[in-house]
Amino acid sequence: MTTIAKDTAVKFNYTLKDDEGNVLDQSPEGQPLAYLHGHSNIIPGLEQQLEGKSAGEKVNAVVEPADGYGEYQEQAVQHVPRDNFQGVDDIQPGMQFQSEAGGQVMLVTVTEVNDDEVVVDANHPLAGKRLTFDVEIQEVRAATEDELSHGHVHGAGGVEH
Repeated sequence: MTTIAKDTAVKFNYTLKDDEGNVLDQSPEGQPLAYLHGHSNIIPGLEQQLEGKSAGEKVNAVVEPADGYGEYQEQAVQHVPRDNFQGVDDIQPGMQFQSEAGGQVMLVTVTEVNDDEVVVDANHPLAGKRLTFDVEIQEVRAATEDELSHGHVHGAGGVEH
């Protein structure tokens, strides 16, 4: 039986919860997530806890912020002049925009809007949160040469080509 190790293709169903037990995300029914193990396709804390497991196993993985989406960075919150959002009439908290700074493109989330400025947060929405994944491993197989050269799984649950 193949176990999860570097260069294996893995399919799993998951439910992601926060510390309060709220469901933040889950794989759609009958559509497991596919990833290439050892290639940074999923957060490091989850990948580490799936290492060595096999199809049919269930894993309850608790991932600390540092091994998930990082610690919350206060400096990632910016107050931006409202004029920078020309062409967008109705800016609401929760909206997301792509922003470029220093040649790096990042996704920012609007957290506050007033007449003169918009407060945006470049932190990942799950930054600073401990995450609990309930995982059921569906399939583990050796990755194909094609998948290895592209760095991700192809086909259902992976990247379609």
